Amino acid sequence: MSLSSAHTDLSEHRAHVLAPMADRVPAVRQQSQRVTMREHMAINVSPGPIRPIRLISDYFPHFYPFAEPGLCTPDSHTMAATTTRSTSGLLDDPEQEGDSDDSTALGTLEFTLLFDVDNSTLHCTAHRAKSLKPPASGSVDTYVKANLLPGASKGSQLRTRTVRGTRGPVWEETLTYHGFTCQDAGRKTLRLCVCEDSRLRRRRQAAILGELRVPLKKLVPNQARSFDICLEKQRLTKRPKSVDTARGMSLYEEEVEAEVAGEERGRILLSLCYSSQRGGLLVGVLRCAHLAPMDTNGYSDPFVRLFLHPNSGRKSKYKTSVRRKTLNPEFNEEFFYAGPREELAQKALLVSVWDYDLGTTDDFIGGVQLSGQATGECLYHWQECLGHSDHRLELWHPLDGVPPQLSD
Repeated sequence: MSLSSAHTDLSEHRAHVLAPMADRVPAVRQQSQRVTMREHMAINVSPGPIRPIRLISDYFPHFYPFAEPGLCTPDSHTMAATTTRSTSGLLDDPEQEGDSDDSTALGTLEFTLLFDVDNSTLHCTAHRAKSLKPPASGSVDTYVKANLLPGASKGSQLRTRTVRGTRGPVWEETLTYHGFTCQDAGRKTLRLCVCEDSRLRRRRQAAILGELRVPLKKLVPNQARSFDICLEKQRLTKRPKSVDTARGMSLYEEEVEAEVAGEERGRILLSLCYSSQRGGLLVGVLRCAHLAPMDTNGYSDPFVRLFLHPNSGRKSKYKTSVRRKTLNPEFNEEFFYAGPREELAQKALLVSVWDYDLGTTDDFIGGVQLSGQATGECLYHWQECLGHSDHRLELWHPLDGVPPQLSD
């Protein structure tokens, strides 16, 4: 038998043996694909390769320059469309140019502060505002309102005139606080608000476009300091639950600084002079400042009473005229008490400020006593006046909320 014939016989035998096996392969494969769901879940436990979780920055096109190169990003068409919409929105709104922070979007206010120690006055000059953001009504009629905190809201409230029709109003107006001392500069804050004039609209309070606060302890006496500060949003506090929430009352109110313990009820400017020609004491009631409000409208109708105690039979009681609806009245009235200096030095001058009420008892606001038994500025004022003839001295005195107790 040759080698070629043997190889042919072996090939035929292998084909005869493998033929039945080939017929059984499809059946085995079909039988292996018929598995239950439980078997499928037990076998296919690996879902495939783990993909990275998308970050929030993947959905914002302007964050892509800072994203890692390995992170997945949306497709280019979505990103291009989003970028186009964002860019067109920025170009359409001119107010969003530059920094979009709220503090700069409300505008800026330029003003100057001067603390005059010699005259006990604080001067605030409102120059101009820039890039004011108009309210929803679209009005641009604005003025500047100033308050000293802490203290009575209306007692220290001053305002400028209204400038109409511009987002860059120029006032160039000076607001002056009388009776401002070094103690006030150390603990008070000046609050300036740019407000919309609401006199032509049916609402009681003016809309505040922005506000700022300056601690006055940073001021150097008798040196003017200029400011150019960004306006901030108005600070609001939730009304306490004790307040009666009538229909239409807002749940929020303008923040008012809580008065510290022992806060004065106002102050009065008095002038004393012993006249050698007339032989008596000249008492001048010049003005009051920051009086406590006693009426429901937030103001008072103040007047001043003078009483030289003890009464020796001569006229010892005087009263000024009434100033209506004000917490910073100006009187400029003078009264005379006759008598030698030695006799007057043994007496006490009682000065009290009252709120006039028609048909009812007047309300006591505050008082001060000048005598040889007093202390501080009151004692200095009294002794300096009676110790030097024809020497006029003006001083501010804080009012005490407790009525003075007279002794025989």
